[in-house]
Amino acid sequence: MDTSPALLLLLTLAFCCPGMDGQSLQIKVRSPKDISQLRVGQKLELECHTDKNHGASWIRQDRSGTLHFIVFINSISRATFEGNLKTSTRFEASKDSTIHRLAVKSFTPQDQGSYFCVMNFNQMLHFSPGQRAFLPATTTVAPSTPAPTTQGSTTAEPKLTTPDPEGRMQEDLNFFCHIFIWVPLAGACLLLLIALAITIVLCQQTRRRRCRCKRPANGKPPAKPRTPN
Repeated sequence: MDTSPALLLLLTLAFCCPGMDGQSLQIKVRSPKDISQLRVGQKLELECHTDKNHGASWIRQDRSGTLHFIVFINSISRATFEGNLKTSTRFEASKDSTIHRLAVKSFTPQDQGSYFCVMNFNQMLHFSPGQRAFLPATTTVAPSTPAPTTQGSTTAEPKLTTPDPEGRMQEDLNFFCHIFIWVPLAGACLLLLIALAITIVLCQQTRRRRCRCKRPANGKPPAKPRTPN
């Protein structure tokens, strides 16, 4: 199940940009010893070292930049996996004081991505640096017949670019932060303009009412008619 929209909204609204520095959270790899030689079916064990005894969540960002919630471990070491489940067939989670552990029981290509540890403390989200976990790239050479070349002609090799999921995540967060900052500000400005327009209209109506009561040209009020004795 893809929970990226709700999770992305949580990341941006979690009291938006401040506090997302990740200075107090660090991820270490317990196994394998060489993360670059990760294999299918191997057990991947990660540790999130913190300086506070609080609950923390594990999330994964795949190659396309989509975020996937894995598990939340509260302060008393109780784990809640995706779907509000207490156990998972794919993952193991535990907590030892300020160390939060996550294990992928049998690594598959679907488990590839960057793993993050997230902690909510003092109404701010703190992120660890992303730990990349990808299978080694395998290259296969397809049989092909060389095309005839003419003298003096050169062919340019195509440039391969790899996606940067961490950069895309930061761009998405910045985009949502700008939305939730500027939209309320624009609404406040609109309300101020409406209030100013209403004030101007009321002032004009008040002036018109006062102008209806005119005095004579000499500035004196008209004399009252005398009544016969």
